[in-house]
Amino acid sequence: MILTTELPADVPAAIRETKARLRARIGDVAAAFARAEELMRAEVAEIVALRESGQEIWPVIRFEDVAEGTVPDHLVAAVRRRGCAVVKNTFPRARAEAWDRELADYLERNDFEKAYRRIDDGVFGGLAASKPAIFPIYWSRPQLEAREDANMVAVRGFLNGFWKHESEGRVWFDPTRDTAYPDRVRRRAPGATSRGLSPHTDSGSVERWLLPAYQNVFRHVFDGDIDAYDPWDGAYRTDVHEFPSTVMCSAFRTFQGWTALSDMRPTEGVLHAVPIPSAMVYLLLRALQDDVAEDDLCGSANGEALPVNERWHAPLLPALTPIPEVEPGDTVWWHGDVIHSVAGVEDQQGWGNVMYIAASPHCEKNAAYAAQCEEAFRTGASPGDFAPENYEAGWV
Repeated sequence: MILTTELPADVPAAIRETKARLRARIGDVAAAFARAEELMRAEVAEIVALRESGQEIWPVIRFEDVAEGTVPDHLVAAVRRRGCAVVKNTFPRARAEAWDRELADYLERNDFEKAYRRIDDGVFGGLAASKPAIFPIYWSRPQLEAREDANMVAVRGFLNGFWKHESEGRVWFDPTRDTAYPDRVRRRAPGATSRGLSPHTDSGSVERWLLPAYQNVFRHVFDGDIDAYDPWDGAYRTDVHEFPSTVMCSAFRTFQGWTALSDMRPTEGVLHAVPIPSAMVYLLLRALQDDVAEDDLCGSANGEALPVNERWHAPLLPALTPIPEVEPGDTVWWHGDVIHSVAGVEDQQGWGNVMYIAASPHCEKNAAYAAQCEEAFRTGASPGDFAPENYEAGWV
């Protein structure tokens, strides 16, 4: 199965041609964008007002309620509205802290610090970033255990349930099964100073306009019917195969996520999100406006995350909201289209450690990538979505 799509030989020309076709398809592009902007400004204003009044923006759910199927209706509605959630006590605190110690030991006994080839070029996937605290390891015992644990299975199943997995006459994925997408860990030490990571979305940059499969995903947007777009409809998303890159995800993720291994406060360089899953409509139509160069998609570039910035997307950014305080064993989740960033921090108090674990339900696309990952696991190699650093090859 093909996991990537061939990049056009002339990307600027492909952008120009695609923009012309999409504008013709939409018809009144200015009116469509005006409607999208109206919706976004209302959402942002509500989020800012709620935040300033001291109300929690991120829905916070007890794992016990997930396991028992008793999540309150108002929290279910909040997850659907905001596209993000914190699930408290997904794992017992003691178990998460033990995992954290075991990860530290795994790195130490394999002399990772000596082998680690640090890169400090001020960017990460095209985004403003600091020296990486994200370690490219994938196959430690804690990571494998957490991905496969029954509690994690229950949470991913709950989250997959927000998505429409059957539509347009097809079944797009199985929400009851997951392919355990392997990802990295972050370990940020006490006293660290980090510039964070600027706002962006993952899983496609120029692809979101150029690829026919993504044009199908966003068919209502490109038909000019803004109000018909449903960010929870999985139709055609599993047909997408991104252009080759080591910063793009080859799996369909209903939610990106991580598991906390340490206590983290909202002021300690944590994840922020624009909790509006339909904000992608604004991003897509913004690039088709007359003040954007014909061969430009608001700065989007192949092989990089899709940037969200003051120049092109200023109305969205006041909604960036940090996660609430989390403890070891809590899990944090955000819809695959949700804009997110990592705040900067100076002289961090305490550790800021997480394991990245997403929800990647079973489908042909995800199963094909999982088969590749099996081969990487057998040799300790880095999975195909990531740079072939292969630190764990030969590790104990």
